[in-house]
Amino acid sequence: MNIAVIGLSHKTAPVEIREKLSIPEPACEGATLDLLSYPHIAEVAILSTCNRLEIYIVAHETEQGVREVTQFLSEHSKLPLHQLRQHLFVLLHEDAVMHLMRVSAGLDSLVLGEGQILAQVKHTHKLGQQYKGIGSILNRLFKQALTAGKRVRTETSIGTGAVSISSAAVELAQIKAQNLAACRVTILGAGKMSRLLVQHLLAKGAVHISVLNRSMQRAQELANQFPEAQLQLYPLSEMMSEIASSDLVFTSTSSTEPLLNRSKLEIHLEAHRGLMIFDISVPRNVDGDVNDLDNVQAFNVDDLKAVVAQNHESRRKMAMEAQGLLEEEVEAFDVWWRSLETVPTISCLRDKMETIRTQELEKALSRLGTEFAERHQEVIEALTRGIVNKILHDPMVQLRSQQDIEARRKAMQALQTLFNLDIGEQFS
Repeated sequence: MNIAVIGLSHKTAPVEIREKLSIPEPACEGATLDLLSYPHIAEVAILSTCNRLEIYIVAHETEQGVREVTQFLSEHSKLPLHQLRQHLFVLLHEDAVMHLMRVSAGLDSLVLGEGQILAQVKHTHKLGQQYKGIGSILNRLFKQALTAGKRVRTETSIGTGAVSISSAAVELAQIKAQNLAACRVTILGAGKMSRLLVQHLLAKGAVHISVLNRSMQRAQELANQFPEAQLQLYPLSEMMSEIASSDLVFTSTSSTEPLLNRSKLEIHLEAHRGLMIFDISVPRNVDGDVNDLDNVQAFNVDDLKAVVAQNHESRRKMAMEAQGLLEEEVEAFDVWWRSLETVPTISCLRDKMETIRTQELEKALSRLGTEFAERHQEVIEALTRGIVNKILHDPMVQLRSQQDIEARRKAMQALQTLFNLDIGEQFS
């Protein structure tokens, strides 16, 4: 038996390929059953997110198992194998184990240290158990990976600090405004960057958020992604009236010309009302002359890049620290994995002892007579079983706990020789 992971991610495949391979949750059960139907796959778990699709398997024969998963992915995506293979990665055993640890800890994410992936790994574990894809080996692996992810987030600070322009803009706004819950926030634009702005603003406690866009349908699509936020939606034509009553403005539109400048703000903004503007658009949506106004503070992408770069560097250092924690978790899993090598010997020894016990018990009971046997069989049964268990206890504990591979193998060989155990016949 061996562990393998076959998949692709934002590092190996563009989005147009990733979307073809995606396995949404409603299709997960069918995909799991399909994979389990292949002859060399014993266990399977499917991790499918917007940035990755990874299939973890326990295979009876590694090369054949990998080939079966690759065939499944080709059929699922309707991509020919020669086109699909260039985007796939394959990792075996220790490399596969470390990879899942890194994924769970956010070290393999597009945004280093992001927290959402840990919940996605946990959900994969839950679905894998629910659909009977995860057995004892993947169950242990995913539990160890979840422990690793939690340790990295509690024992390092890798998840803190803005690592995108959107998150940096919101972080800076929080520093400047202090209490986002008390601020009226306006966002110009309804694209991906605006979606991230809404996500980060809500996470920081903002509650009064308006979104303005040329297309109201696009604005509504954005609002639908945050149903509990009760975003206020307006056409871009109402931009100045909304800005006039706002405390914070974020601009993220595709306009090639500035939407805001000093003259517009002078006309609509009351002289005593302070306003902070965070322009994350390229080309800029806000003219540089707005900084000439005493009651306006404006920040553009270049102002925010320094914040992002600083946090990226900080997270890289944290990632090096986190790697040490992951190696500890990989070693813990490996100790457990190596202990599985003893299972056939222990099972064979126990079976042999049980056969001897039942044979000798039957002989003794037959000599004692029917009346005695019926009255005392339960007691004698418990007595003989207890003796066997106590005799076997210490050898089994010592065998399982032996971490030195050679010493453990020598101990197993000694047991097999001394007790004349035929492991091959029983486990062939």
